[in-house]
Amino acid sequence: MTAPSGTQDDFPVKGMDAVVFAVGNAKQAAHYYSTAFGMRRVAYAGPETGSRETASYVLESGSARFVFTSVVKPESDHGRFLADHVAAHGDGVYDLAIEVPDARAAYAHAVGNGATGLTEPYELTDEHGTVVLAAIATYGQTRHTLVDRSRYDGPYLPGYAAAGPIAAPPDKRFFQAVDHCVGNVELGRMDEWVGFYNKVMGFTNMKEFVGDDIATEYSALMSKVVADGSRKVKFPLNEPAVGKKKSQIDEYLEFYGGPGVQHIALATNDIVASVRAMKAAGVEFLDTPDSYYDTLGEWVGETRVPVDTLRELKILADRDEDGYLLQIFTKPVQDRPTVFFEMIERHGSMGFGKGNFKALFEAIEREQERRGNL
Repeated sequence: MTAPSGTQDDFPVKGMDAVVFAVGNAKQAAHYYSTAFGMRRVAYAGPETGSRETASYVLESGSARFVFTSVVKPESDHGRFLADHVAAHGDGVYDLAIEVPDARAAYAHAVGNGATGLTEPYELTDEHGTVVLAAIATYGQTRHTLVDRSRYDGPYLPGYAAAGPIAAPPDKRFFQAVDHCVGNVELGRMDEWVGFYNKVMGFTNMKEFVGDDIATEYSALMSKVVADGSRKVKFPLNEPAVGKKKSQIDEYLEFYGGPGVQHIALATNDIVASVRAMKAAGVEFLDTPDSYYDTLGEWVGETRVPVDTLRELKILADRDEDGYLLQIFTKPVQDRPTVFFEMIERHGSMGFGKGNFKALFEAIEREQERRGNL
């Protein structure tokens, strides 16, 4: 495995800036995430603001920022890229934007260490200040836009107008940050992309799950997690493994049309309240058999949430040497069985729910079988 080229200071990051989606109808997507995920619209760009080609809605919940963009009329390379992206992949994430203290230095370091540059550093300016942006390519058609907003105090980026909520925000937000973003890549490519993050960004390897770690009777996958030194940005990378039947990664790659972002984990302080509210708003979560909870207390121990409540809401729990976590996964949030979300509440543990992998993937396999894709 490729080792990092230097220290984490070679590519300092401040955190995730935005998860940017290309969608067929940004107005409707923004409404869904406002009502079902409790997010608040803060900015908009479209024909009314001078953006003739695309319409974009910026939604936030705490430090988590989602941007939904759809094409009004493709007239440039970027507009055609977005239109083609939706045609090929359906609604999906095309940009995992990372906030950095110096976009020019970050871009130079990345390209100097082998990254493919997509957009050289450039400035956008309005009455709120100046933002410096650049972009590099990663797996599939996914990119990382490098964002330096240290001299900017506007609602999102120049060209965007402040906008109020689409629906009345909940009294208590459902989540406050992006915990991690998971990418699916082709068989045999995981180590290549792990090496990419090691070399290009100086990310280090945080966790590794191989072999029986993530396997059921029918399917398996392998996963490695890379993260910056501060652990503010964490990217698990999955590839399929040989099994008796089609794995969830195989299904994703088939329906997404190649590598891409599989799911976004959202950090919550109260997973019970969040899941109740999201279910009431129509969000569908994966089911877990009651048998999972029969022995849960024996190995997880005491948690903030009683086992009976975990059983009621089908929330999973896991414990490691640092503490425990609670987590639950949605079903895919679009017609294609591709992108989904995770809600995660951490109490010391910096893991990813290793003890739940078998139960989780059996639940996913049940959904695959219902779709006829197992």
